Amino acid sequence: MALTDALKEEFTELASHYPKRQAALIPALHRCQEDLGGWLSPEIIESVAEWFELEPVEVFGVASFYPMFFLKPVGKHIVSVCRNISCDLRGSEELLERVCQVTGAKAGANSTDGDFYVEQVECQGGCANAPMMVLDGIYHEDLTPDKAEAILGSLKR
Repeated sequence: MALTDALKEEFTELASHYPKRQAALIPALHRCQEDLGGWLSPEIIESVAEWFELEPVEVFGVASFYPMFFLKPVGKHIVSVCRNISCDLRGSEELLERVCQVTGAKAGANSTDGDFYVEQVECQGGCANAPMMVLDGIYHEDLTPDKAEAILGSLKR
């Protein structure tokens, strides 16, 4: 089974806060993704399904519905460039082009060195400070391509 004993214990505690065990599925998938390699492999999905007494297809349905879950390996750093109307009107296309240039990753793909995964996402709630990107869960707003390059450049080896 892909789940560690520590994760199983954590799931037991987590599920105790919900009226039904299955209600803890989304937070459990987050924890699996954090602790088990950054993505949800078929083995992890099967193990989670077994723990939650669900069919694997039910867990896959949840994991594939939400964009914060990855069903294939992703780079060490995840760069999400917002493409909604506010960001688009204020230069998100140029921002995405520079992000791809600096990281060496195309949108929706990993860089060849495996350091970055770049994606375009819908609204992240930073509309007043567009354009923006989320880098490893941290919001960066009021960006220009040069500012984004400086931020990303600090992560390059």
